[in-house]
Amino acid sequence: MNPDGSKPIIQIDNVSKFFGEFQALKDVSLDVALGERVVVCGPSGSGKSTLIRCINRLEKHESGDIIVDGTTLTDHRDSLNKIRANVGMVFQQFNLFPHLTVLENLTLGPKRVFGLSDKEAAERAMGYLERVRIPDQAGKYPRQLSGGQQQRVAIARSLCMEPRILLFDEPTSALDPEMINEVLDVMVELAGSGMTMICVTHEMGFARRVADKMVFMDQGEIVEISEPESFFTKPKSERCQTFLEQILNH
Repeated sequence: MNPDGSKPIIQIDNVSKFFGEFQALKDVSLDVALGERVVVCGPSGSGKSTLIRCINRLEKHESGDIIVDGTTLTDHRDSLNKIRANVGMVFQQFNLFPHLTVLENLTLGPKRVFGLSDKEAAERAMGYLERVRIPDQAGKYPRQLSGGQQQRVAIARSLCMEPRILLFDEPTSALDPEMINEVLDVMVELAGSGMTMICVTHEMGFARRVADKMVFMDQGEIVEISEPESFFTKPKSERCQTFLEQILNH
């Protein structure tokens, strides 16, 4: 339960995940409240991306429960469809269809899933392209855009499905340094709008600015959960302290 008595929008209870003999997640538990902004960080191979990929079943966990907006995640098609309709995901690589224009990339999902007309889908898409500040790119193909613009298109595409939750899997790690801020600026604006967000990132300035909750993972476990101020100034564990020293002094 949240402090106000409401149920979390995401409940992860004792979740484990294996890749063959390797245990990527070890009895991980985490609650995320509606509207909460959670940043997950940790060294490479700590299980961060695996965790958020389990939330919309891109990876299948072996044990434990994941409950999203009241629906328990199972292999049942209805459960999957319901969760994926509520959960958007933005990847490291932009995963745009290269043969479709920006506008076509954005309208495809709403037309197929919600049955929107071409006009309705285009109006919705243009609204979200405005929000990520690239409406002038609607007629271009992904290859004609910079990496930062492509990632903003990917964010707009997720928003076109009007999810309640957005997951970000290291959304700036494939970008050149000068393009990172243009994507982070959009994410900061989204965070300010009340969207429930879980973001795996090494961008600690962004984390400090927008996170309600910091989650530090190492070797498949959640080592530490705390508010940003105490996380950055008084980390509880030595592992977290070492990680922060390495990343902040890099």
